Amino acid sequence: QVQLVESGGGLVQAGGSLRLSCAASGRTFIRYVVGWFRQVPGKDREFVACIGWSGGTKYYADSVKGRFTISRDNAKNTVYLQMNSLKPEDTAVYYCAAAGHLTDYSSPVAYDYWGQGTQVTVSS
Repeated sequence: QVQLVESGGGLVQAGGSLRLSCAASGRTFIRYVVGWFRQVPGKDREFVACIGWSGGTKYYADSVKGRFTISRDNAKNTVYLQMNSLKPEDTAVYYCAAAGHLTDYSSPVAYDYWGQGTQVTVSS
């Protein structure tokens, strides 16, 4: 089992920045690919970014490329999502997720463990 806890969400004005954290406990965290997803009411959960076990492989959704950066510190069992130049359309609940054997990095069903989510609200 892997337990994930997100933090760092909040209210920010458009153009501002936030850094989300995903702290993991349980099994060896380094073995897991970690992804960030987001969801707004009435819509499907949307892929944002993911990072491989060593931090060398990263993927981003087109909508966040150049604005968001994913990173991980395996010594701290934590993955970060630095979000810059935020837009109102980035408003959502953000979830981190972990996968032991990833088949499709952008699909929520490929991930085994999920956090409870953290709200990000960007005002215009």
